[in-house]
Amino acid sequence: MISYSIYVVDDEELIREASLLTLGKAYQVDVFADGESCIAAMRSNPADLVLLDIGLPGMSGIDTLKAIKTACPDVLVIMITANDDIDMVISAMKLGAYDYVVKPINMDALEVNIRNALATIKLRKEVQLLQKKYLQENLPYFIGESDTIQEVMHLVRMVAKSPDATVLILGETGTGKELIASAVHYYSPHFKGPFVPVNCSTIPDNLIESELFGYEKGAFSGADPTGKKGLIEAAAGGTLFLDEVGDLSSQAQAKLLRFLENGEYYKVGGTHLRRAATRVVAATNKDLEPLMEKNLFRQDLFFRLATIKIEVPSLNRRPQDIVPMAQHFLSEFGRKYGKAFTGIGREAEQALRAHQWKGNIRELRNMIERAVLLGGGPELTPPELGLKSGPAAGEGGGATDAGNLFSALSPQGLDLPAMHESLDRHYFRKALELNDGNATMAAHQLNMSYYAFRRRREKLKI
Repeated sequence: MISYSIYVVDDEELIREASLLTLGKAYQVDVFADGESCIAAMRSNPADLVLLDIGLPGMSGIDTLKAIKTACPDVLVIMITANDDIDMVISAMKLGAYDYVVKPINMDALEVNIRNALATIKLRKEVQLLQKKYLQENLPYFIGESDTIQEVMHLVRMVAKSPDATVLILGETGTGKELIASAVHYYSPHFKGPFVPVNCSTIPDNLIESELFGYEKGAFSGADPTGKKGLIEAAAGGTLFLDEVGDLSSQAQAKLLRFLENGEYYKVGGTHLRRAATRVVAATNKDLEPLMEKNLFRQDLFFRLATIKIEVPSLNRRPQDIVPMAQHFLSEFGRKYGKAFTGIGREAEQALRAHQWKGNIRELRNMIERAVLLGGGPELTPPELGLKSGPAAGEGGGATDAGNLFSALSPQGLDLPAMHESLDRHYFRKALELNDGNATMAAHQLNMSYYAFRRRREKLKI
């Protein structure tokens, strides 16, 4: 059930007491005798609605309204005035007040005003509940205290506020790119619209256009006699998620670019120009720059897709988040399979941190599920996880390179976790040296995307 909080700001004790008595039955009500105390409370615990007296002592009601709107622009404010002062009321409305009432206050009429105001807040409350439900259901992908994942989720929330800005999500296989895309959708104004995912790599080249744009009846041999709705049309009013967008054919890329530029498209075999208000979020685990250099991916399409770029960190780059995610999966699969595991043993935790996660979160989830099925408990052990016991990353062990405390950089590549800067700097320089300064090849050898390599290289000032 949705609940609402109301602040009443008035220097008259009788009005504060009457508000608590009357409104407190249906809402969470807090009262304040001055604007300063209301502003202080708003900073830590914003209300949904504020009833604000214009004629306050000290900080005036108008100044309090300005401060409230600066701190919390979405909060609705109903002004209370001792007389029908039109100039003051007009000033308040221009500053963003929702409505006003005149003293002496008719509490029945005030309650109607409040219900009308809160009706406009209901949608925002519903969005917040859906967002909370979504994050609870997909919690393991957003668990963690690492700066990398916190930065990603902050960017997701910021990007989602725009209803139509395109987003390009970059990340390795298994990092949860589709879940990041759906988080963008659920945080956006389009949250009630459809979220339509499509994996471009699984659709044959000769069908990708008809899948995206649909086709008219009789468009080609074997076509459905009634025609077909495309994915763009199906996602109208919502979000279309194009996973592995780097696998689109050149012809499909050109048509997608046209749609991104003006929201217009033709169905296959059609002559009628159509429009759809659909947000496009794309993702890829490929480095698109080499593809653009070979004219395999359109540069203009890349720039249209990458209005905002979100790079999803690999599990190896957020080692402090591995054990919390593993514990979540342990709890999930323990309930699913009726296994009473109490936790993860110390050696198993070390083994999890030391493991190189080629499959990222997907690999971790599968590993924990298998361990729960095969393990006897009460704690998970390295053998049940299929891992060798050993010190955690950074606790010693391993071959040295030319007498240094660094492992050799092999031709098979190396996953570079979040380590000390000196260690990062060593491997970056070694990768560039082995690849004659070619940043793309060096990034590949470190099992990083080019964009991650470039950003970290700049940070390390190499």
